[in-house]
Amino acid sequence: MLIEVKVPQLSESVAEATLISWHKKQGEKVVRGENLIDIETDKVVLELPATHDGMLIEILKNDGATVKSDEIIAKIETEITSTTSNDSNLSLNPSAVEPIPEAERPVTKILMPAAKKIAEEQQLKQDEINLIMGTGRDGRITKEDIANHLKNKPQASDITSIPDSTLTKAANLMQLVSHDEKLEQRVPMTRLRMRIAERLVQSQSTAAILTTFNEVNMQAVIDLRTRYKDKFEKEHGVKLGFMSFFVKAVVAALKKFPVINASVDENDIIYHHYYDIGIAVASPRGLVVPILRNADQLTQAEIEKQITDFVTRAQNGKLTIDELSGGTFSITNGGVFGSMLSTPIINPPQSAILGIHATKERPVVENGQIVIRPMNYLALSYDHRIIDGREAVLSLVTIKEALEYPMSPLFES
Repeated sequence: MLIEVKVPQLSESVAEATLISWHKKQGEKVVRGENLIDIETDKVVLELPATHDGMLIEILKNDGATVKSDEIIAKIETEITSTTSNDSNLSLNPSAVEPIPEAERPVTKILMPAAKKIAEEQQLKQDEINLIMGTGRDGRITKEDIANHLKNKPQASDITSIPDSTLTKAANLMQLVSHDEKLEQRVPMTRLRMRIAERLVQSQSTAAILTTFNEVNMQAVIDLRTRYKDKFEKEHGVKLGFMSFFVKAVVAALKKFPVINASVDENDIIYHHYYDIGIAVASPRGLVVPILRNADQLTQAEIEKQITDFVTRAQNGKLTIDELSGGTFSITNGGVFGSMLSTPIINPPQSAILGIHATKERPVVENGQIVIRPMNYLALSYDHRIIDGREAVLSLVTIKEALEYPMSPLFES
């Protein structure tokens, strides 16, 4: 039976996708559930598994091709296997070949997107990859598995010789160009990186971006976390982090100043009466912003669970398109990388974004005395076309006050 391999249904906000790389060659056996190819949209990387056992008899779209939803990219014949002949032709006569025995099914290991990227950079061959023990779901190889393998791999000094042809091939793959003994590497942008670049330029060119700053004493939040973290984790099964306090403070400010939660549509201002907060998360493919839907209705435990889940799946390339679409306001935390101060760029069509930074002990004046307090500098970038300085400054003050006088997370139902 002939099976058509189609691009999965993409969301309405995603018009097209790019085929990254086929994991199987034309004429090779495939096993149901085995990942055939990674498909990259401007938001996520999707794995396209085989729906049947059989042979990949035809690839219609090659690596790098641009495709749309439901487009046919390959064909699988379920009643034949690959055969070898002098003229390299494929036998498509079911009676001329044997069905795939259970014991002879391929043992090709499946790599997570982050692991696949590292494997390609290190030019690992499939035979070598198949020797790696995968610790991911269903035995899939994670980036940690690749890293451990490379750590224990013999170094170049341990290898007696390398054929010239191998060196030539490696140089071609890496696209290294020598100019007066200087090396350069040309690497195409991923679809996600192109989308990030496009949206950032759009934000800078279409919005009147201004940033206001304030500082917040994080001592009250730190004391609450220290006091309740063990009980919180025992009761809810998740650690009590800082981000849930920031999300709660942001929601309080958005409710008080609705224009901060609004967006511009030509000559209209759209006020959103819901609070979908984007949380910027670093991933191997770049910065992604999954959305906390209806954040005003979530408890701190629910917020912490969702953020923890977002971070884990962002590392494994498992966030869905819907989870990365929409949002009325965003929070980005450069503090996790040590940033002291920055001016975040608005994520259009949103009109504002909060930048969080590293909490450091600093000297401050209280009641005429110099004391040491854990301070965090906050930055609110906003679209001055619809948000005046008054609303921006006061909304940031509201965030500051909510953090300096927080409620116990255990008071929530």
